[in-house]
Amino acid sequence: MKHGFVKVAAATPDIRVADVEYNTGKICEAIEEADDNRAKILVFPELCVTGYTCGDLFTQDVLLKQASRALEKIAAFTAGKNLLAFVGVPLCIDGKLYNVAAALNAGKVIGLVTKTFLPNYGEFYEMRQFTPGPSETRMICFGGEQVPFGPQILFQASAMEELIVSAEICEDVWSPIPPSIEAALEGATVIANCSASNETIGKDSYRRELISGQSARLICGYIYANAGEGESTTDMVFGGHNIIAENGTILQESCRYRNEIIYSEIDVFRIVSERRKNTTFQTEELRTLVKVPFYIEEEKTQLTRTFPKRPFVPDDENTRARRCEEILTIQAMGLKKRLAHTNAKTAVVGISGGLDSTLALLVTARAFDMLGKDKKDIIAVTMPCFGTTDRTYQNACEMSRKVGATLMEVPIAEAVNIHFRDIGQDPEKHDVTYENSQARERTQVLMDIANRTWGMVIGTGDMSELALGWATYNGDHMSMYGVNASVPKTLVRHLVKYAADETADEELKSVLYDVLDTPVSPELLPPKDGDIAQRTEDLVGPYELHDFFLYYMLRFGYEPSKIFRIAEEAFRDDYENVTILKWLETFCRRFFSQQFKRSCLPDGPKVGTVALSPRGDWRMPSDACVAVWLKDLGNISLMDE
Repeated sequence: MKHGFVKVAAATPDIRVADVEYNTGKICEAIEEADDNRAKILVFPELCVTGYTCGDLFTQDVLLKQASRALEKIAAFTAGKNLLAFVGVPLCIDGKLYNVAAALNAGKVIGLVTKTFLPNYGEFYEMRQFTPGPSETRMICFGGEQVPFGPQILFQASAMEELIVSAEICEDVWSPIPPSIEAALEGATVIANCSASNETIGKDSYRRELISGQSARLICGYIYANAGEGESTTDMVFGGHNIIAENGTILQESCRYRNEIIYSEIDVFRIVSERRKNTTFQTEELRTLVKVPFYIEEEKTQLTRTFPKRPFVPDDENTRARRCEEILTIQAMGLKKRLAHTNAKTAVVGISGGLDSTLALLVTARAFDMLGKDKKDIIAVTMPCFGTTDRTYQNACEMSRKVGATLMEVPIAEAVNIHFRDIGQDPEKHDVTYENSQARERTQVLMDIANRTWGMVIGTGDMSELALGWATYNGDHMSMYGVNASVPKTLVRHLVKYAADETADEELKSVLYDVLDTPVSPELLPPKDGDIAQRTEDLVGPYELHDFFLYYMLRFGYEPSKIFRIAEEAFRDDYENVTILKWLETFCRRFFSQQFKRSCLPDGPKVGTVALSPRGDWRMPSDACVAVWLKDLGNISLMDE
């Protein structure tokens, strides 16, 4: 359970309707298998001890007594097992029959959660045999022990207080106000559902959306175990459709019509982090639910869930295309508003032939189309200097012409050399002053052209550069509106590729593809044999790693050691652990030391859930110390990983 990862399982055992002894054996086999696989939470289907489709057999004393004895036997079987199991069983309490999810741990029944909403329509007639659960939890005697009985009981892990589990049963989650809502508002981070939902055309899609939606709404983990083959097919067929979800994401899903156990890891700390940030969560005064401790030993969970290498970029091609179109529209709409509000006659964009300035130019062209403005009022300025290569220069010029902008060339080498003379800088000394003098000269040129043409300088810097502080203060760091400010570098590339794929202009397409093939570089050092001499990722690290670090640090507040752990899983085939650790330490150091640059950023449109605007998503003191984060990294042993 290190770093908050808790391995969970949903099991559909083979059963025979009304054959309690057989079913008990199969349930115990599944418990054994789940424990061997180190699952900590295990959920079984609704009424699986007897079978859900017993019908009026539920009125037979012999079946109910066998079910009660079987539950005690299954509970005893959990002794020595390091898990909490929920098993569906019919129980007769005070002369009434209840549909129950029994919580089993360390050899005992520690809670009996009752079904609140009983379906009595279509093919379901539960109210013929069962009574809805009570509105309040009370203590009853079961197996010689006092056990809480009722709805929305909370089960809290002794080894991880953030792991609080509650259960509901099938129809409960289909109801207008599921019991899991109150349980989550009272602190439950994981919801278990013992279900018997039959298959009809399209129901699997609805079920999937229902479970993922409920996990998103409640910001929780959700383990859904469904009845499968073995139930009576008199009028219904059950597919064993098991689902494990976390905050709107399906982590694992079973194949239908095949009884099996599925596993995944729910990130409880991620859930807690999301709830901390969501100030509308837990706003009501509710009654305090019964909380029952359960015992599992803490251990490092072996991860089977996957983590996308590029969390900002959807893997699915169609989804990615829709996302790119939406982002480009958001960027252009933001710029459109700013241009209209300020009555700007022109938009001035510094064009380098690199990815960021290309995206800024494309967005500006979109904004001009939205405004109905002539794109000749886009002033694309190329400012060749010491590090400019012919490849990037030609690409900058050609794309400017193809989008209909007015191309303006302002060589800055002479001005920079005069500046070097004025401040006493040796032109042969290629240090930070040598580099930043060029960046600041370019910004001054752009600002003055904007003033002269009654225009606005459009910023090109992206979010990854802002996170690392890879921008010259009051140089490319500054603009009048930064259209790329919340777009990470890995996404910039896909946005430009999307634009290239969508354009009907073959010449523009060719230029954009060449830009995509050009190494990322500020081009501030003289070329070597005509090629780019300064490759950003050689200096500061791979952007795909830094975007990965940025996403998990800001989106979920993960500690560096946890980010390292999941980066190790995601990039196992790409980078050695020592390399990941090196660049993660670089990221942490730069992220903290460069906040002063982010504290005075120009306006720019937010496009995603992670952003660095000091006015909105990220308000951090400029002098915060990184020591705690580096200490956490220092606890990582590469030998153990």
